[in-house]
Amino acid sequence: MAEEIKKERKKRSLSLIQPTSVPTLGNYLGAMKGWPQFQDDFDTVFGIADLHSITVRQDPQKLRQQTMQLYALLLSIGLDPDKSILFIQSHVPQHSQLGWLLNCYTMFGELSRMTQFKDKSKQHSDNVNAGLFTYPCLMAADILLYQADVVPVGADQKQHLEIARDIAERFNGVYGNVFTVPDAYIPKAGARVMSLADPTRKMSKSDPNPKGTVYLTDEPSVTMKKFKSAVTDSETSVHFGEGKDGINNLMTIYSAVTGDSFDKIESDFAGKGYGDFKKAVGEAVVAELEPVQKRYNEYMQDKAYLKEQWTKGADLAQKVSQRTLDKAMKKIGFLAK
Repeated sequence: MAEEIKKERKKRSLSLIQPTSVPTLGNYLGAMKGWPQFQDDFDTVFGIADLHSITVRQDPQKLRQQTMQLYALLLSIGLDPDKSILFIQSHVPQHSQLGWLLNCYTMFGELSRMTQFKDKSKQHSDNVNAGLFTYPCLMAADILLYQADVVPVGADQKQHLEIARDIAERFNGVYGNVFTVPDAYIPKAGARVMSLADPTRKMSKSDPNPKGTVYLTDEPSVTMKKFKSAVTDSETSVHFGEGKDGINNLMTIYSAVTGDSFDKIESDFAGKGYGDFKKAVGEAVVAELEPVQKRYNEYMQDKAYLKEQWTKGADLAQKVSQRTLDKAMKKIGFLAK
């Protein structure tokens, strides 16, 4: 009898993104561009964290539209519903249910030390709500529901992953091995993209200066205009160096899109001015985003297909997450229905 060859189980990764705006070029080059590759390396779960977004007041119509747009964009960058679980968080009530349970296994002092709570409380001082305070418990539920082995994180999310690990270990310490304790996964460094208007600050969805941020759905003419007006410096040579934040940023973007090294970029643009370089960077970005935008526009014309896929994603997510929720509730002592 031929011996059955068992495939080694892939580790499960989980990534969530909020639908608070259209993703930026910084989001794309920094993280999202690498997500399709995760599908080959991991058992992948991707979600749109719309429940998290309401810690800040949202316009209802805009939230619905941005959630749909983001789902279409995730498909457009190469996420495959046949390879990944791709869902919308509010479609999976297990997140809220486990989030409440974990509230009761998280210490007040732990939550009060969270940097994001302190920062957002200052930014939105008129709306310091309980959801903003307990946000890390819901984030822990997001991760632990799927028994995620790894969570790709940037520097701003490390603290949230640490508290998720602490909650999992505390719960497991009381009830046994219920949750997988997740590890941080530091992806191959994506490009750190700065604002085109103020290259000392990271490119952000919330930048008050519209010239500073390139969005994935920007028309090519709009993208070109933003790059042509990008802040540089008083020199004229294209080279990476101290005090050249604007050019350093443009070189970083150009390198991330074309794959060219900084040395090659400096060589190719030797003797050329900033105007030529800014035009070249804009054209390279437009070319990079063109196939993404083409697919995005096609998906947005087919709302029935989008609904079919997010319904399928929710069904898969519920199937996986309900097993974890049932186990946790049984351990705590809830009566089964």
